[in-house]
Amino acid sequence: MSAATARIMVYSDDRTVREQVRVALGKTLAGRELDLVDIATGPAAINAMDTSEFDLLILDGEAVPYGGMGLCHQLKSEFEDCPPVLILLARVADAWLGTWSEAEAMAPYPLDPVALPQQVAGLLGVKEAAQA
Repeated sequence: MSAATARIMVYSDDRTVREQVRVALGKTLAGRELDLVDIATGPAAINAMDTSEFDLLILDGEAVPYGGMGLCHQLKSEFEDCPPVLILLARVADAWLGTWSEAEAMAPYPLDPVALPQQVAGLLGVKEAAQA
């Protein structure tokens, strides 16, 4: 995979949520090709972190039974070089849980097709700056 490709985990038990993220982000963002990896279960997400490298994680805070906020907290605790995380939230009032989870950013439902790509581009830039 080239440096111009951003590998992003999209975790949700709901395939329609994963598809909404795909549609909102498109195939390229800020001049980089996007490689979106769909993950439907918590154990599969943990396995993917063990076996792959990601530039960003987008986790569904409403996923069942393994919610994105708990998964984020676990990944931040278990993986020293965990990439930035964006949590999808159904309720703005749950933002405090996103903070507890150590996520770098949160996005509310319904997904905003303008704001979400801007957030993702910003988070990918943060990771690049940290590596420089």
